[in-house]
Amino acid sequence: MNKDSLEKMSHMRLLGMHQAYKASLEADQSQQCFTNDELVQHLVQSEWDDRKHRSVQRGLKNANFRYSASIEQLDYSGDRGLDKNIVQRLSTCDFIKKGEDLFITGSTGTGKSFLASALGQQACLMGYKILYTNTAKLMSHLKMAKADGAHLKELSKIEKQDALILDDFGVHPFDAGSRALLLDIIEDRHGKRSTIITAQVPVKKWHEVIGEKTLADAILDRIVHQSIRIELYGESLRKKQKGKAAPMESYL
Repeated sequence: MNKDSLEKMSHMRLLGMHQAYKASLEADQSQQCFTNDELVQHLVQSEWDDRKHRSVQRGLKNANFRYSASIEQLDYSGDRGLDKNIVQRLSTCDFIKKGEDLFITGSTGTGKSFLASALGQQACLMGYKILYTNTAKLMSHLKMAKADGAHLKELSKIEKQDALILDDFGVHPFDAGSRALLLDIIEDRHGKRSTIITAQVPVKKWHEVIGEKTLADAILDRIVHQSIRIELYGESLRKKQKGKAAPMESYL
C-alpha cells in the first residue's frame, strides 16, 4: 500500500509530499508521534515548501542575473553613497509592489550592477518575477524579433515582469528603432510595473543619450519624476581589489 501511494505521488509530481512520506516510512517507527491530522499537515506543508523552492529557483534562472548577489553581501564601507537604511527599505520590495522605478547611477566599478542584482534576487526570493538584461542587447533582440514579426510577443513577456532591470543604460546610443522600442516598454510598464535602471550617465544627461526630443520627452516624463534614485561614488572598487583575493562583490 505504501509503495503504491509513493508511486502515485511521484506520478502526480507531488515531489515534496513523496520525499516527506518516504522519509517518514524509513524513520524509526518508535519515534513517530504523528496523529493522522498531523501527518496530513506535514505532507501538505512539505509539498508546499518544495513547490515554493522550485518556483524560486525557476525565477532566479529565468531572471538571467549577471551576478549571483545578495543583500547581505553589499559593502557599505567608505563614502560610496550607499545608505544601508535605504537598501533595507528597498529589500522589502514594497517599491516593486507599488510599481515604482529605481535608478542606480555612478561611474564604472562603483557597484551598480551588483546592487541591482542583489535587489532583483531578493525580489525573486519573495516571489516576484524579474528580468535582468543589458539594455543594448535587449534592443538588438527586440529589433530582430520585430523583423520576424515576434516583437509583440516579446514586449508582452517584458510587460508581465514585476521588475525589469535595464543594465548599462546609455552605454550605447539609441537609434530610431531602439527609441521606439524603449518607449513601448516604458509605456507598457508605467504606473503598473517597476523598472530598475543602472547607468554610468547621470539622469540629467539621459535626454541627450536617448536623442530625438519628442520621444526622449515622452520616455523620461513617464519614469523620471517619481523615481527612487541611488547615486554611487568613489574610486572603482574593481581597481581597488586588484591584486587582492576575489572580492565579495563583482562591480560594474
